[in-house]
Amino acid sequence: MPTSDAAPTVPARVVLYARRGCHLCDDARAVVAAVAAEHGAAWTEVDVDDAGLADVHGELVPVVEVDGVRVGYWQIDAARVREALEAPPTA
Repeated sequence: MPTSDAAPTVPARVVLYARRGCHLCDDARAVVAAVAAEHGAAWTEVDVDDAGLADVHGELVPVVEVDGVRVGYWQIDAARVREALEAPPTA
């Protein structure tokens, strides 16, 4: 999970919805971290069980959103995350 000593100054463009004990979530975390680093994009991880989002994302975790748009679930494709980050943010 991304960590920082200071509060972020820009909102995270990438959100990874995951849960503990999920091997696909571990894989997705590595993809998101690498692609976000390539683009200098902030990202955050939300535990769907702690945040009460299990009903929303259910069995789809991991789920990745870029600028509030779902770009993948289960097996996260780095190319799709990259493409979403290269698109202009939607207002």
